[in-house]
Amino acid sequence: MTEGMYYEARPQTPSKPVVFHLKWKDTRFTFTTDAGVFSKGELDPGTRLLLTALPLPLQGSLLDLGCGWGPVGVIAGKLSPGASITMCDINERAVALAKQNLLANGVKAEVFCTDGTKGLQNSYSVIALNPPIRSGKETVYRLFREAKDSLEKGGALYIVMRKQQGAPSAKKYLQTLFDSVETVARKGGYHVFCCKGENQ
Repeated sequence: MTEGMYYEARPQTPSKPVVFHLKWKDTRFTFTTDAGVFSKGELDPGTRLLLTALPLPLQGSLLDLGCGWGPVGVIAGKLSPGASITMCDINERAVALAKQNLLANGVKAEVFCTDGTKGLQNSYSVIALNPPIRSGKETVYRLFREAKDSLEKGGALYIVMRKQQGAPSAKKYLQTLFDSVETVARKGGYHVFCCKGENQ
């Protein structure tokens, strides 16, 4: 599923693009993926569950944090024509693919190559995150905090994690950041948390 260190800024893995087609809610999508990015050639089960948990179509604004080759931002944007979509990733190859996939599917969004939310100026009504577990707990928890700080008042952060990769302990940590942390979807060992309200 994953080749090389997908959370690195400049993947060293030789490029081997793979194109695949996906149908989501009666809409067909075409995606180009590549080596050196997360989930080459397929929509991984965690991101699939995350998409099912998002309140699509969206109103307001979405930040696809750690967007990879762009499935969340592209699909959410296509199904939410009135929403403002922003996508970001540290991986230069992933960002290039996300831009390519937006164009291929007729979706408009802003895309940034950045570590976490660094350099992003806006706040968002919804943030979606499939965290880079292999980058380590410190990085993942930093992304949680950055996402919290990037939510507008009344906004919601949706996070997908596997139980065996620390979802229960992550939920406890998220409860120190947010008033409400609810498990809104669960399948195949994956949990989606919806986090709302700043915990004072």
